[in-house]
Amino acid sequence: MDEDEGFAGALIRLSLAVQYVHQDISRIHDLTPQQAVLMFSLLEGPVGMAELSDRLHVEKSTLTGLVDRAERRCMVLRTPDPADRRALRVSLTAKGREVASAFYRAVTDALLGHIADLPEETRDQLRAAVPPTATVYWDAMGCSARQRCVEDAGPQS
Repeated sequence: MDEDEGFAGALIRLSLAVQYVHQDISRIHDLTPQQAVLMFSLLEGPVGMAELSDRLHVEKSTLTGLVDRAERRCMVLRTPDPADRRALRVSLTAKGREVASAFYRAVTDALLGHIADLPEETRDQLRAAVPPTATVYWDAMGCSARQRCVEDAGPQS
């Protein structure tokens, strides 16, 4: 295995480890992992259904069911979009904000706890390297046309 393959493997393991933390903590907070992602996506304010579909990388019908279930639990609220009366925006209720904030704090604490035993210099390097790296990956996956994402990630010659 060459250096690049080893690095890619480490990124995959890191991604899986973060997903496992996310899944475990979502269950503790009585959320499915998908509900937790939905709630996290709404922490900064209301978001339109089309944008949420892109952010969560799910079909609109799947998102509708997800929002329906969260709405029945009084965690989110759908309201008309003031800029487009045909569209809806989703926002957190007070209960939803409380749950989402507690979940986010618990995930943050767990993730930081996992790296607490690393040398301070390594933690500082991670703090400097991970945010721009995550942004590059997030931006690459942020395309709204899912087919283009699949085509861009297609087989390489």
